[in-house]
Order: sequence, then structure tokens, then C-alpha cells
Amino acid sequence: MRQQQAALPPFAGAPGNRAVQRQQHEREQDVRIPWRCCRCAPLRRQRRVRLCGRGLRVFRHRDSLYCPSKGWSANVHITTIGRYTALEALRTRVPATALLTLVILLGASLFIRELAVTESLRFQTSFYAAAARLCAVFIASLYVLASLSREFNDKGLELLLALDVPRSHYICGKLAGFMLIALVCAVLLSLPLWALAPASAVSLWTVSLAIELALIAALSLFCIVTFNQLLPAAGFVVAFYLLARSVTAMRLMSANPIAGQDTLSQQVTRMLVEGLAYLMPALDRWTDTVWLIDAAPEPSVLLAIAAQGAIYTALLAAATLFDFYRRSL
Repeated sequence: MRQQQAALPPFAGAPGNRAVQRQQHEREQDVRIPWRCCRCAPLRRQRRVRLCGRGLRVFRHRDSLYCPSKGWSANVHITTIGRYTALEALRTRVPATALLTLVILLGASLFIRELAVTESLRFQTSFYAAAARLCAVFIASLYVLASLSREFNDKGLELLLALDVPRSHYICGKLAGFMLIALVCAVLLSLPLWALAPASAVSLWTVSLAIELALIAALSLFCIVTFNQLLPAAGFVVAFYLLARSVTAMRLMSANPIAGQDTLSQQVTRMLVEGLAYLMPALDRWTDTVWLIDAAPEPSVLLAIAAQGAIYTALLAAATLFDFYRRSL
């Protein structure tokens, strides 16, 4: 053993070096070890491993992270990380929170309906849709921030990145899992609307809400990776969302000042607001309550929202990857 280590290049004989682990195979034997999954671990699997000198190599398995013959697979990594991210959300209080929110909002909307003198159904629909949209954004963003903040504090990220998992696979897997959670929240909170509004309008409203929640999940992922603190990240997400919801009103106010005078300061303000409006997504046009009350929008409107959401989500994911690769762990 000492002669083999002496023949290796410098620093190759250090403990944990993968070159040593892949070259020392003189005492190989097959053993079986139990595999426990996450916290409660109801699932036990037998993994076939091989004792290789200083380390253990997990052989090819459909749930294994590394295959010695084929190396790393990007699809396997992203799918596995996304699946376990979604399972983590299902095992926490996120489903109970969403169901409790649905029950509370439905009861409040029924109370609003009883208070209304005329057009009680329209009042109930508009109240529930607006409140459900706001609560869905709150649940999705808060879960993303809290989940990653807990993972950073528990050193789980360092443990995962100690393997040969590229950082891009980790970010893409997490984003895929969070987008799946956003889709489930959108579908769950839109269930009462199927009894209050036309089916075509509710389906378009649900798809638009899912796109909006996916954008908020990508924004929350970017904020928690950048700031690495829960409160600053949550503050930035809230500020961004409120600004995106009110950017159209700001454009109208800057274009029509109260004094009616076109001064230099008003021109500068108008230019700043217009530039901000070009950069920010117009969330006030997304998931509109008017779709459920008056008439459903054209499919072209939903296609424009989907294209805009895909562009902003891709930009936020790229910014997250750029900052995450620069981060020293």
C-alpha cells in the first residue's frame, strides 16, 4: 500500500482523494448496506456497494447519485433534487397551510356574499380570487425562503456539494421542485372558483396564477441565494412584487401630473418610471379578477403572459446561477 501511494503524483495520497479511491481495487468485495431516506425513513433499500481501499462506491441504481461506468447524469440529478424538494414540501405544513387558507378564504367569501345586497356572486368571486392570489404568492415565496434558509443553516448544502454534483444541477433541481409546488398551490386554491365562475375563465386564471407563482419562486430562490438571510430576502421579494403590481399606476401618475406643468423634475420622473416599467413584469395584468367576473381573455393574452413569465424566470435562474457559482462554500 505504501509503495502504491509513493508511486502516485503529489497530493494524490491524501485522504478522500478520488484518484486514490478509483485506483485502489485490490481488496474488492460485494456487501449490502441499508439505505434510509431523509427524516422518517420508512423506505429501506439495499444498495450494492464495493469496498475500494479507502472509500465506498455506490453501483448503478435508479436512485443512486453516481454511476462509475457512465458518470454523472444531468437529468437524473435535476429530477432527483426536484422530486425530493417536492416531497419535502408535502411532508411539512405546506399542504395543511394551503388547505387552511382555502377554508378561511371560502368562509370569508361566503360572509361577503351575505353582506352584499345585489350581485352577491360577483362580490364573492372577486373577493376570493384576489385574496387567494395574494395568499398563494405569500405561501410560495415564504416556503422557498424558509426551506433554503434552513438548508443553508443546517449545512446540508455543503454536504450535497461535497459530491460531484454541479451547482447548476442543484439550482435547476430546486427550481423545478419549487415550480411544481407552485403549480400544486395554484390548482388547490382555485378549486372553489370552479363553482363560482365559468370553466374557461377559471382554467385561464389558474394557468396565469401558476406562471406568476413560478416567477415568484424563481425570484425567492435568487434572493435567498444572493442575500443568504431570510429577512432581507423576504423584504426584497415583497418590494419587487408590490412594485410590479403597481408599475402601471405609476406610469399613469407620471404621465398625468396633478399640477399640469411639464417641468424638468417631472420629465426625469417620467423617464425613470418608463424605464422601470420596461424592466419589471406587469403583474397587474396577470391573473386578473375581471377574467372571472366579466369575460375570459383571449388565448393570445395567456400566451403573452407565458412568454413573459418564461423570460423573467430564465433571467432570474441565470442570475441565481451566476451568483451561486461565485459563492465560496
